[in-house]
Amino acid sequence: MTTRYKGLIERYRDRLPVDSNTPVVSLCEGDTPLIQLVNLPATTGKSVEMYVKFDGMNPTGSFKDRGMTMAVSKAAEKGAKAIVCASTGNTSAAAAAYAARAGMTAFVLIPEGKIPMGKLAQAMAHGAVVLQIRGNFDDGMKLVKEVAGEAPVEIVNSVNPFRLQGQKTAAFEIVEALGKAPDYHCIPVGNAGNISGYWIGYSEACGHNTASCTLCNGDCPYLENKLTESRPVMVGYQAAGAAPFLRGEPVSEPETVATAIRIGNPQSWDLAKAAVSESKGWFDEISDEELLVTHGLLASREGVFCEPASAISVCGALRDIKSGKIPEGSVVTCTVTGHGLKDTDTAIAGADPVVTIDADLASVKSAILNHI
Repeated sequence: MTTRYKGLIERYRDRLPVDSNTPVVSLCEGDTPLIQLVNLPATTGKSVEMYVKFDGMNPTGSFKDRGMTMAVSKAAEKGAKAIVCASTGNTSAAAAAYAARAGMTAFVLIPEGKIPMGKLAQAMAHGAVVLQIRGNFDDGMKLVKEVAGEAPVEIVNSVNPFRLQGQKTAAFEIVEALGKAPDYHCIPVGNAGNISGYWIGYSEACGHNTASCTLCNGDCPYLENKLTESRPVMVGYQAAGAAPFLRGEPVSEPETVATAIRIGNPQSWDLAKAAVSESKGWFDEISDEELLVTHGLLASREGVFCEPASAISVCGALRDIKSGKIPEGSVVTCTVTGHGLKDTDTAIAGADPVVTIDADLASVKSAILNHI
């Protein structure tokens, strides 16, 4: 008898803060592929085992679905009729979809002119009320926190602790797929909720107390039900034009082609810092030029088409493997946060134009032979 997959809340119900009173709002998110890279690691000249956790394969095309199923389910448990978020695009798409599923209204604040059309189209298609502000994500986040005290709406950004509880499940999936925790986990960092959620997940997977967990407060309830014996070193990469962790302070006007991480004042600052510190990891920055090269190579050499921000984890990991900062023999996992269809304009910018030929055999044959 085949059991239908019902989403990450049902899969990890015993590891999530839900009970019989929680109405599960799910689009069967999670269970995304862990893909071993075979071509790009060879370019480093080092022997490593390298994987990408392709969370762009979630229902709305990004890792945000993991947190949103939890946030919206808990909002529904409270009887909420509306949710609100600030977004660089992916959060708005996920919030709109899960609100639609729950019969709620989603209000999304986005920066004017800074959202790829693929993401904006998702929010609109799912029926969200899209409020485009003359400001950046950080301005939107400030407004969202203010309006939550003035209007009957539930915030579903990662300041909502249930978002991180959903996002921690990706770590469980990686441990289960590998049979252990990786040695290093590399991840894009924007608002910093995902690196925080992963660290909570890896810590709970090995029954390790961690000050990063916002719900158990360092008293892990999973000590007797461990999935692994170790935790990885956490490495967070930021775009050079939006790298507050590297600057040691918020960046007032962040700028990068990687719109998903164009954030200057991360809301999960303290949790992310704790994750890197506790794991003995590090933050680093990547230029737009570097990440776009890796973005193209992931698609053309590995068949993994992700949005630009996602490529930063692989770009940084390859650089650190080549330099020896990540040693040979390591098992390295990289979170790939969003699908490439989110931002097709960036994907094809500067690419060779489509070849137009006559509709006859000779023309097709000639074109093929010219490219072999």
